[in-house]
Amino acid sequence: MAAAIHHHHLLPPRLLSCRSEEELLEIQGTQLLSTTMGVKEYVQSEFESVEAEIISENKELFPGTVTFDDFLWAFGILRSRVFAELRGDKLALIPFADLVNHSDDIASKESSWEIKGKGLFGRDVVFSLRTPVNVKSGEQYDLDKSNAELALDYGFTESNSSRDAYTLTLEISESDPFYDDKLDIAELNGMGETAYFDIVLGESLPPQMLPYLRLLCLGGTDAFLLEALFRNAVWGHLELPVSQDNEEAICQVIRNACKSALGAYHTTIEEDEELLGSENLQPRLQIAVEVRAGEKKVLQQIDDIFKQREEELDGLEYYQERRLKDIGLVGDNGEIIFWES
Repeated sequence: MAAAIHHHHLLPPRLLSCRSEEELLEIQGTQLLSTTMGVKEYVQSEFESVEAEIISENKELFPGTVTFDDFLWAFGILRSRVFAELRGDKLALIPFADLVNHSDDIASKESSWEIKGKGLFGRDVVFSLRTPVNVKSGEQYDLDKSNAELALDYGFTESNSSRDAYTLTLEISESDPFYDDKLDIAELNGMGETAYFDIVLGESLPPQMLPYLRLLCLGGTDAFLLEALFRNAVWGHLELPVSQDNEEAICQVIRNACKSALGAYHTTIEEDEELLGSENLQPRLQIAVEVRAGEKKVLQQIDDIFKQREEELDGLEYYQERRLKDIGLVGDNGEIIFWES
């Protein structure tokens, strides 16, 4: 199995095209950098297709030269101003709608907009902005995004710990001897070969993360849980510690992933904090430092959680103990119950 990092958001070209080598160094090791490079490759590929299939074939419509930077600018304008779900035929820029500001004082998971019919019998549709929470006149609405997402989509960050997040990627390895069984169990429980877990600073781990981790590390004498007999009940067993070996393995996998990720940055959290405390920090450098510092804090939090878990392994109750209790062979205090003669 593997643990890694991914983000699935797009970076406006004002952050993509203008970054120098020095600026890219400032986000070395971050999810922001890997996504930046991935998106740039994607946009380059799209531009080459558009240039070959549309621009070159319709020169009368494009009398001037359309460069990659032009295309990158247009891509970013569209990405940073359209609303989620307005894709394909529904893709549209809404005049004035992108002028709505946001504030982290007002937050909601619900959508703040809708498209609906105009009038009782009208066939026209209107785009309607509404607030899902009570607001006062002049207040601004929150964007439910991490600092990395804000930097990717809009080119700014906020000094707020709830904005610090890290996406942990877990994957069932194709070389795992139990690959087919594990994939089947994952799919039965709404997951797949790869799972992404967004971890926010100061918040608990996503509820599905530990069961998925235990499934990935399952093997040895615990492999009996993968048999068809347990297929419909195995996820319930994975929600609790399976065995000390399995629990120790998940700690090692995650702690090694955290150590590897933290080692890829070129600064420490302390150095980042010192930079953020300095005056006259350039805006682009501040974005880089806030994102990488936030990522590192979350990685450190994850490592601390599993370090503490390693120290508690001897005191946890595992599957075999629970099973013996269920069939009445072990008392509540762990004593073995002998049959009366």
